[in-house]
Amino acid sequence: MTRKHNKKRNTAFLYEVLTTELTKSIIEKNSSKKRFISHLIKESFGPRAILGKELEHYHALLETTGLEGYVAEKLLQETKRAYSQLNSKRIFDAQTKVINKINKTLSKDAWGTFVPNFKSLATIDAIFNISTSVKQRVLHEEMIINLLQSPDKLEEHKLQPIDNIVYNAFVQKFNEKYGGLLKEQKALLGKYISSFADNGLELKLYLNGEVGRLKESVEASLKIEEIYTDEKMVEKTKKVLNVLEGFKEAPPSVEVVSKILNIQELVREIQSDD
Repeated sequence: MTRKHNKKRNTAFLYEVLTTELTKSIIEKNSSKKRFISHLIKESFGPRAILGKELEHYHALLETTGLEGYVAEKLLQETKRAYSQLNSKRIFDAQTKVINKINKTLSKDAWGTFVPNFKSLATIDAIFNISTSVKQRVLHEEMIINLLQSPDKLEEHKLQPIDNIVYNAFVQKFNEKYGGLLKEQKALLGKYISSFADNGLELKLYLNGEVGRLKESVEASLKIEEIYTDEKMVEKTKKVLNVLEGFKEAPPSVEVVSKILNIQELVREIQSDD
């Protein structure tokens, strides 16, 4: 089973939410809100607080760049080791208190706060969480090692804030509009929609398997008499294989998804004719 990232249980995200709300309170000259948030940050994220200690591990990976490969891997492993020594129950309980205080005292709109480095926060959270699958963990760790080795901090993809209402409406429109798609096309579009909420990891994992399946089907089509006896058909089939091969290096995008949707349709037609 794939673990879905829960941003409310991401200590670094909680901290970002509070610092953003603190900034708003200063701009709005809301002194009572400012005092409340300032106290909550000091109380919950101070150097002696369990969340403050956890936050240090996030910052160790977020704020370090320009390392050599070996040093980057060493820092990641040592940070993971140090993190594993923290008391997970104390972290959970402390997070619960902060979440409850935000819900009761601040607007629930605070959870829609747009955090520019959210992708990195979610990636580190997955590395630290023991329920993350081995496959996901390896992919996440590779991302962080690349970040640690970069000369400057990697520019975050500008993810637009997307709350549950917008997300659910998007899914509903998708179901209404694309009800007649093939099963595999619906699965691909579903993963693409979900990629806005989970940093695209599920989409990447899905594409790895789907592209492999499509390649096998297209390669097998070269054995069909109607194709291998027609030079133009053979040429076109090989072009499709080249396109699929190119997806190994291409990051998931609207263009990639569109091409795969078309190839899925092609493969289904070939299989039906066969």
